[in-house]
Amino acid sequence: MVNWFWQRRKRADAPKLRTRSADLGSVKVDLKDLTPGLLHVLGQSAYLQLTLFENLSRAIAHAPTTDAKEQLASAAALSLAKHQGLAALIRRHGNEPAAVMEPFTAGIDDFQRRTLGSDWNETLMTCYLTGGFLDDFYTRLAEGLPRDYADRVIEVLDGDDGGDRLVALLSAAIAANPRLASRLAMWGRRLVGDTMLVARSGLAASADHVKDEERIEPVFTELIAAHTRRMDGLGLTA
Repeated sequence: MVNWFWQRRKRADAPKLRTRSADLGSVKVDLKDLTPGLLHVLGQSAYLQLTLFENLSRAIAHAPTTDAKEQLASAAALSLAKHQGLAALIRRHGNEPAAVMEPFTAGIDDFQRRTLGSDWNETLMTCYLTGGFLDDFYTRLAEGLPRDYADRVIEVLDGDDGGDRLVALLSAAIAANPRLASRLAMWGRRLVGDTMLVARSGLAASADHVKDEERIEPVFTELIAAHTRRMDGLGLTA
């Protein structure tokens, strides 16, 4: 496997997805040695949730119906609640959330600019796919945190993310305009590479990059499989 995970690039190409017939659910890899410090995990994941809340709030303003606005408001509230849960853990540690999140703002803001999408439907796809992928990743990464924090972080991130509401809105949009499906499928594939780079930045690399990549590969394979299932749920090809 190439040193993809440990190289910074201006643009990430979407990796080739594994076949869904593989028994990905049985893969469990210990990431404890690659989990960075507590405040790194809390600060980065808290700012990601805040960014997701911002994206969903922006989508509310452009929603075509009152019902869509209501569904998006509900999803945004769930993201804000996750952010607030992580911020509370930062304060519990004796730090201010804004200061802990600050080192991650530039990279995540750039990620947001590159993945927001050109219209309302692409923005919803971004919220659904990147939000789910990163929640899955940080839930796994949190297993390497001190136990008194790990359980709470996992509880926060593993909670309802409002994805069912986004799926309903996207499915309705595709049903109303079937030509939209191919564009959203392409957008979903494009999102994977950029999202994986954000996840990679949440890892603490050791001196042995080859060994690190061997350990990380099955984790990302599992995450891509979950991404593929999300795409399948919309009737799109990943």
